[in-house]
Amino acid sequence: MAAHLVKRCTCLLREAARQAPAMAPVGRLRLAWVAHKTLTSSATSPISHLPGSLMEPVEKERASTPYIEKQVDHLIKKATRPEELLELLGGSHDLDSNQAAMIASVWHGTLSKLLGSLYALGIPKASKELQSVEQEVRWRMRKLKYKHLAFLAESCATLSQEQHSQELLAELLTHLERRWTEIEDSHTLVTVMMKVGHLSEPLMNRLEDKCLELVEHFGPNELRKVLVMLAAQSRRSVPLLRAISYHLVQKPFSLTKDVLLDVAYAYGKLSFHQTQVSQRLATDLLSLMPSLTSGEVAHCAKSFALLKWLSLPLFEAFAQHVLNRAQDITLPHLCSVLLAFARLNFHPDQEDQFFSLVHEKLGSELPGLEPALQVDLVWALCVLQQAREAELQAVLHPEFHIQFLGGKSQKDQNTFQKLLHINATALLEYPEYSGPLLPASAVAPGPSALDRKVTPLQKELQETLKGLLGSADKGSLEVATQYGWVLDAEVLLDSDGEFLPVRDFVAPHLAQPTGSQSPPPGSKRLAFLRWEFPNFNSRSKDLLGRFVLARRHIVAAGFLIVDVPFYEWLELKSEWQKGAYLKDKMRKAVAEELAK
Repeated sequence: MAAHLVKRCTCLLREAARQAPAMAPVGRLRLAWVAHKTLTSSATSPISHLPGSLMEPVEKERASTPYIEKQVDHLIKKATRPEELLELLGGSHDLDSNQAAMIASVWHGTLSKLLGSLYALGIPKASKELQSVEQEVRWRMRKLKYKHLAFLAESCATLSQEQHSQELLAELLTHLERRWTEIEDSHTLVTVMMKVGHLSEPLMNRLEDKCLELVEHFGPNELRKVLVMLAAQSRRSVPLLRAISYHLVQKPFSLTKDVLLDVAYAYGKLSFHQTQVSQRLATDLLSLMPSLTSGEVAHCAKSFALLKWLSLPLFEAFAQHVLNRAQDITLPHLCSVLLAFARLNFHPDQEDQFFSLVHEKLGSELPGLEPALQVDLVWALCVLQQAREAELQAVLHPEFHIQFLGGKSQKDQNTFQKLLHINATALLEYPEYSGPLLPASAVAPGPSALDRKVTPLQKELQETLKGLLGSADKGSLEVATQYGWVLDAEVLLDSDGEFLPVRDFVAPHLAQPTGSQSPPPGSKRLAFLRWEFPNFNSRSKDLLGRFVLARRHIVAAGFLIVDVPFYEWLELKSEWQKGAYLKDKMRKAVAEELAK
């Protein structure tokens, strides 16, 4: 009303100003009286009392203003898209403060989309339009539906990094955390978890609780979305994963190819082992093998390798797929399959044909690959005992390996560790290998070689060995070799089975030997190697490829192996049993060597 009043006064004064030159002083007094009369009569009496010359603009204003207001009001009220509201700002409509205030009548959904559009357009922080919409959102926050709050939070997080939008985001997340019980359907829950769950740890915890409540109503696609979301955030929620596993196994619904691939990836990424789920995934994917592309086969092989689940029929099918698509399969896909085989130490039945294809593909393209990938591939071939001399030389050449010496990042250190294993393979398993090899300074164990968290099995084994040896000079604990492997313990036995002072004798497996004497004839050098639960394939007593390679290298270096797997050690209850177990293992290792 105030805006209309000011507008009418402006029209009256403008009309009066045009007639002012022709007026006498008396006329000027009349003009002032007319203006005063206008201001008072417009609020208290009909405007028709004014003189005719002043009345016409007012009548026009009076006739046109309600029409404009009704038209603009109607357009605002019926707007269903934020674009329709934005068009009003730049159009021919005469907007005033009343219409601007009518944003309060815009529907919640449209208001949410409008703010998201303003953020997407990069509207400046000082913009009155943006401030008005943000303030309206704050006023309505308790009335907005949960899905609208989630949409606004996603918009603030992804489309705007301004301080003011982050403040609004904090308020939205607070409301989402407080109102999580309002979620009643699985679709809204999964959508909120995917879009804004990662923005707040307390919110995600509450959404996971809600997910446990509603998971029985989830379909295959919703289960997949939750699993992919957990994998993307590396969020290993064991209760939720167990609940999802139960429904994947118990419910009769069929799983499509895409769902199977995503579920396998999520379980592998999160290292969550559930036997029945893994069996179902392997069985269902095996039946779909004819329809899988090379990319999907590579993706699937990588997922099962992460999961440490070796299904022999499925992996044979992977190998056969590669052979059938030998002309079409790309090198990246072949590399993924090869690395998966090496991780699980899988040797296909058609081993010769498979690795002939691998060498053929790698022959000319290996030097053009990313350096860390080159090392990974040659290391995988070493694990599977399929490396060729030229491939060893390619990564052990000084101009190549120098880029990884002294690397500070975890990735560079892992790559250099694999170079040590490749160097050990060339040194121990290829007697005709002519070089190059890593320099002596590079194979010397660094400070980080023994900088590892002590496990309960490791601690108990060390304590038992100390009691068994009796004296510190009769054995060595935590021995870092030049081959990139660490022995849990090393002892030297004479021909009668008595302990010798191991540090007094030459030790070629050390980069910097301490002793100078040659071991006496008939002596035996023993290495104790503990095998923890993560060192094995899932639900199997078969070691992963990395640890098969370690054991092979230690044997090639002249050691007798005393294996201490976790599943045997856990059965030992007393210290006496543990000591007797190690003595028996040592006797068996020596007896097997003598029987050869």
